[in-house]
Amino acid sequence: MESRAVALPALSLREIQRPGYGVATFYTRTVNALANPLDWIDAQLPAMREFLVRLADQNSGSFNVAGVNAVGRDMADRFASLGATTEFIDLAPFASTGDDGLLHARPVGRAVRLRKRPEAPLRVFLCGHLDTVYPADSAFQSVISPADDVLRGPGVADLKGGLLAMWAALAALEQSPHRDRIGWEVLLNPDEEIGSASSAALLAEAAARHHLGLVYEPALPDGHLVGARKGSGNFDVVVHGRAAHAGRDFAAGRNALAACARLVDGVNALNGQREGVTINPGYLHGGGALNIVPDLAVFKFNVRATGPDDGCWLHEQLDLLLTRANAVDGISVELRGGFTRPAKPFDERNRRLAALIGDCGRTLGLSLEFKPTGGCCDGNNLHAAGLPNIDNLGVVGGDIHSEREWMRVSSLTERAKLSALLLLRLASGELAWS
Repeated sequence: MESRAVALPALSLREIQRPGYGVATFYTRTVNALANPLDWIDAQLPAMREFLVRLADQNSGSFNVAGVNAVGRDMADRFASLGATTEFIDLAPFASTGDDGLLHARPVGRAVRLRKRPEAPLRVFLCGHLDTVYPADSAFQSVISPADDVLRGPGVADLKGGLLAMWAALAALEQSPHRDRIGWEVLLNPDEEIGSASSAALLAEAAARHHLGLVYEPALPDGHLVGARKGSGNFDVVVHGRAAHAGRDFAAGRNALAACARLVDGVNALNGQREGVTINPGYLHGGGALNIVPDLAVFKFNVRATGPDDGCWLHEQLDLLLTRANAVDGISVELRGGFTRPAKPFDERNRRLAALIGDCGRTLGLSLEFKPTGGCCDGNNLHAAGLPNIDNLGVVGGDIHSEREWMRVSSLTERAKLSALLLLRLASGELAWS
């Protein structure tokens, strides 16, 4: 069906779904214009842009619990207009190694789960995260518009724009006479940017009860989508030494910071030794007063890998490094952490789903390629739990995780229509998923 832009009223779904309104009334209100759900999405762009600015101006760094929950409430209100049941789910705290070498629990926000028609023949899981990488004290706190079709601000692309694209796609599905053939569940989790440790069980549970998944991470800056993703692991190294006076009793000390520096160098030297594996030393803390031999250092690093054999190789190399470090008199080293997101290959089921999305893209005038990336997301978790999914169906943007983060405003509706067309065609039977 050809879709052309028409001047439609920006109706709320509450209005569309109120008793006596119905699809026939919706068509009448457009004064005989070509009125399909994709046109409805186009008409929502000004309101979606305004709401996105509001969402992004609300800081929701992963550990800003109040901010994350505020974004969750705003999105829950928006999805509730579609008639979904809503749950706010408290999650276990996030455990991490502090500068004192001890494990500390930090609270995270609530997850929001919305469901509609869970017994439908085809069940689709959609997810996106509420948190951003920008803490409450970040200097990057508000949205600006440096050009007509561009917004720059914290989370506009990763992932708050995607939340609105998801909502609009489901809103369009709810206008279809075939909507009862698709049941859907949305999970908005509060901790994706710190690895989804607290929400991992919710993702696994959802994967078990659905047929396919749609995740709303941002599209690549050129508009293309992601096929294969690397896996990711986070590791902490705690090095203990022995404190001593740096002048009077230097020889009695055992310098934990120096031992840690040797470990940093050894871990970094693993780069280039195995194809597809990269290791990023990302955090180092140790020492204090310059007249004290430091007795504690903490080192954290991230690993990206392409398959399970890479993890075995890495652990072998780390064992060698740690054995060497622990052999030094007065030095003890502890390794914590591991791989939290398995690699996501572009396998047959994901290629099938990508082909359906690619066909919908061509209908909308989008030529979409699926490219590999070193990044990872909740799509990795869902794939590991057995759910085929495409995981960057959100807005087009770039420079994410930096104070230059931007998104193309028109992609709010462009990408919403991409998901909506997939859902509408699956609901009508024009496309099939088994």
